Amino acid sequence: MTNQSGMINAFLQYLQYEKKFSSHTVLSYHTDLLQFCDFLKINPEHFFPDSVTATVIQQWILTLLNKDNSARTISRKISTLKSFWRFLMIQNLIKENPTKKIILPQTKKSLPAFYKQSEMEAVLSEENRVGGFEQVRNRLIIDLFYQSGMRVSELISLKNSNFDYGGTQISVIGKRNKERIIPLGKSICNDIASYQQMRDEQIDVEDDSVFVLKSGKKMYSKAIYNIVHKKMSGVSTLQKQSPHVLRHTFATTLLDKGADMNAVKDLLGHSSLAATQVYTHVSFSELNKIYKQAHPRAIKKGGKV
Repeated sequence: MTNQSGMINAFLQYLQYEKKFSSHTVLSYHTDLLQFCDFLKINPEHFFPDSVTATVIQQWILTLLNKDNSARTISRKISTLKSFWRFLMIQNLIKENPTKKIILPQTKKSLPAFYKQSEMEAVLSEENRVGGFEQVRNRLIIDLFYQSGMRVSELISLKNSNFDYGGTQISVIGKRNKERIIPLGKSICNDIASYQQMRDEQIDVEDDSVFVLKSGKKMYSKAIYNIVHKKMSGVSTLQKQSPHVLRHTFATTLLDKGADMNAVKDLLGHSSLAATQVYTHVSFSELNKIYKQAHPRAIKKGGKV
């Protein structure tokens, strides 16, 4: 079994002689690990992996981001750490693998666009709460997207019976006809109830649909898209203005406030965690604060970061 001393060298030998990696590839692994040790301010020959946590690795990623490393470069360095810790597990040198919690940054797809909180506050301001049927309906549609993260198809399919005002929640039928429950705030529940009363008083509704046109017919995708595009274009300069950006905003906001990723996955109705991981870039916002507050090299003289 490999000794605690010289773990990195043992790993590199494993790559070269057992995995048959090229000398160029082994050199790349070596360079990445030396950079990580330099960040930890430790001698590579006396590396003790038990002291390394997922948070420490995330802090290293932040320093790489702050130095304008590309997503591809960071992804490669994370892959190096993952391979190294897998080797340590195989050698029974460690019991925990902190790299399991580390997610590779997206390199092929661009990160999802989302609205700023100030933009959402502007479009959902108190002055936009009053008005005629269409104005009240349009504001409520945007607010519901923002607070629930539901898809357009799910919002269109909403029936009055989907709402549980006592429990302040809503049941949604998503993809593959799978039902999920989404909690709602009391304020928006009150707004929905007020809207429904206005709708029933002013509109001759054809069925049990929650959101309808002025004619009483059920809303359709293009109509909802046009509503969101018009309202959000007035407060945001994003190239794309759509209900799906509001869905991104819902997920981004929750993760940025510290929500558990598995919980966000369930709220979005994703079938796997991989679909939710695209939003994890926002967690770097909070990690950046932690890093600047906690890391001694990030604090300037006088206590300022």
